[in-house]
Amino acid sequence: MGDKHAVKFPQEVLDEYAALGIDLPSLFSAGHLGERMDIRILEASAERIVGTMPVEGNTQPYGLLHGGASAVLAETLGSVGAMLHGGITKIAVGVDLNCTHHRGARSGLVTGVATPVHRGRSTATYEVVISDEQDRRVCTARLTCLLRDADGAAAAAPAGA
Repeated sequence: MGDKHAVKFPQEVLDEYAALGIDLPSLFSAGHLGERMDIRILEASAERIVGTMPVEGNTQPYGLLHGGASAVLAETLGSVGAMLHGGITKIAVGVDLNCTHHRGARSGLVTGVATPVHRGRSTATYEVVISDEQDRRVCTARLTCLLRDADGAAAAAPAGA
């Protein structure tokens, strides 16, 4: 838990951030909460984000995957997509999360796949489907992020740029 895992970004995204002197793969993570829950991002682009999370350690008292854990996975994946859609001049801030829990999971890994429903100038909405290892849908979520101008976005550029 907490290990660094390689995230796959499209080359054009890597190039955009590299032009500003930013090593995106080393900068990116699922945050402290994502690390505690052992969320691993496997693939990331504005069009599709894939991540996994173990059921063990993320359960409620009955031994089932906690609905809040599914919500954390969904918000993490959708936020990554919104951040990549917004680009280097925007910050993605979640403003609405809706989760429908379809079935319980007691063990193994769950996999979330986030795909865009809407990608605009000021908001981005992603649907996240979370499935168990038998490819059965555990949860369907929808996340809308506000895309705010990044304060100091110009400060992220190297001096003289």
